[in-house]
Amino acid sequence: MTVKFYLFGDSICFGQLVSHHLTWTSSLSARLSEMSISKSDVLIQNSSINGNTTRQALERISYDVTSHKPDVLLVQFGMNDCNYWETDFGVPRVSQMSFEANLIEIIDRADACGVKQIFLATNHPSLKQDFKHIKNLSHPKSNEKYNQSIRDVAARVAGRVKLIDNEMHWVNFLNTQTDISLNHLLLSDGIHLSEAGHRLYDEYAGAIICEYFGGILK
Repeated sequence: MTVKFYLFGDSICFGQLVSHHLTWTSSLSARLSEMSISKSDVLIQNSSINGNTTRQALERISYDVTSHKPDVLLVQFGMNDCNYWETDFGVPRVSQMSFEANLIEIIDRADACGVKQIFLATNHPSLKQDFKHIKNLSHPKSNEKYNQSIRDVAARVAGRVKLIDNEMHWVNFLNTQTDISLNHLLLSDGIHLSEAGHRLYDEYAGAIICEYFGGILK
């Protein structure tokens, strides 16, 4: 039997600006492949696209994800949804209300196609500068709000998803590892993961996913 695991997200799942073999999702894929030796086969597919919002994700979920009927799904969006483009005249790319509704629809569609386990992930803290065209708001603050929306959605659909709270893990990690700063874990753009950031994702999010697979691979 083949267990199909799909990753569905944006550049944080895709691994923008880092060599593919150094990304946390590639490391996770290798670990799951090793776990599947002499057990059930695991098919890992990364359907993440750089720059995607949940609105764009819903436009492609049928072709890229649900038509393949995955058994396990990781959903991670928000970094782009919470962004404010100057050309949008003071509104985010996707409003918080729409973001939450989009996440619920993604979960509903995953349930409908028979996904057995859905992981819903928050995003790490960012260091992007203040929005020059929005007063009293920065990307880090907006990201925090959308991470809370992810937690709220997870609570609203309790029992249907498992929350992977990357933001909380990173905050706790940085509070205890005083010799490591957020700058070390991110690239110079203040958003995308450095190689060290990918390793931290793998150590936390990857470990949660591997633990689940350890229980289902017979």
